[in-house]
Amino acid sequence: MSHLEARRERVYDCMAQEGVSMIMFEDAEGRRDPAVRWLTGQPGDALLFLTVDKQSILVPWDINMAKVYADADFIVPYAEFCRQNIQAILGAAEFLKVPYGSRIEIPMDTSYRMFLQFVDQVPDFDILCRTGGVHESVRELRAIKDEAEIRIYRQVSEITNEIIDLLEEKIRSETLKTETDTALFIEAEARKRQCEGTGFETLAAGPGRSFGIHAFPAYTDAVFAGPGLSILDFGLKYQGYTTDVTLTFVRGPLTKQQEKLLSLTERAYKLALSMAADGISAREMAAAVDALFGKSGKAMPHALGHGIGLEAHEAPFLRNRSDNSSRLQAGMIFTLEPGLYHASQGGCRLENDILLTDSGVEVLTRARIVRL
Repeated sequence: MSHLEARRERVYDCMAQEGVSMIMFEDAEGRRDPAVRWLTGQPGDALLFLTVDKQSILVPWDINMAKVYADADFIVPYAEFCRQNIQAILGAAEFLKVPYGSRIEIPMDTSYRMFLQFVDQVPDFDILCRTGGVHESVRELRAIKDEAEIRIYRQVSEITNEIIDLLEEKIRSETLKTETDTALFIEAEARKRQCEGTGFETLAAGPGRSFGIHAFPAYTDAVFAGPGLSILDFGLKYQGYTTDVTLTFVRGPLTKQQEKLLSLTERAYKLALSMAADGISAREMAAAVDALFGKSGKAMPHALGHGIGLEAHEAPFLRNRSDNSSRLQAGMIFTLEPGLYHASQGGCRLENDILLTDSGVEVLTRARIVRL
């Protein structure tokens, strides 16, 4: 059994437990769901239908692309259903012989207007659109990576580490001088190494702009790695999966406040890494870092970290919020990214990607605070 078939088997089990006969996943502009790629390998722009009797039908926009990348029991072009989701769900239910009266679950982020259209135009089935259903279970399943995903992550992490080392070399030699130089260098080097590009827009903020959590614009022609603190946040996308790292480049002379920001950030990162273990509360980790900063009169304005995968931000979320009940589990890959920011002194952040295994933590990436 392939890893894609094994993933679909887990979804079929969820469907049986929930009494759902057919489920629809949608990956389209404005309604992206990476579960389609996770379950079939199709890079994007497709509908996927699964039935509880273990059948799958992929409905791609681009049939030629699907023949190269996708794995499903049946592949039918979207054009066969007049490029309409309701026609597709009716056609899939008929093709896969789903009994009338069965429960069909559609994506939980479907608009209320569209949900009413499904109910009106698919009257022979019980249409479900809900939180806490199979779609949510799939998001939880995706949080724990299987062997195929971990293998990809080790590969893309090594590529990321190569580029981190190159960046330090080029910045030290002043080959890369501006934020734009730095961001475009990452994109080019990623493509040379068979990456799909960057996993999200690179954030390159020189000393005059590093005060922001996410610099706006993401990068400009301003000097990068000049005197003070510069933040570089980027990820590489490889076979659908993205890394997410942040380096801080430091060039003196520094003020006492800047040195304190750097020292506290490094201490917070070490504390979080020491706490990471199977079963620990994600909120407990974030609260410990918040407490460390608080003792020095500082506050981190964002979460401690988050899961990564086919999305740059996915479960688990390491944040100090009362509604966060997440616990770390072996097989999860997540970031640890403590950071502090000051309106006039600039900011610093240190972020690496962490794989939690049965035996402990494996730090996949080698981002760091670089003192020039």
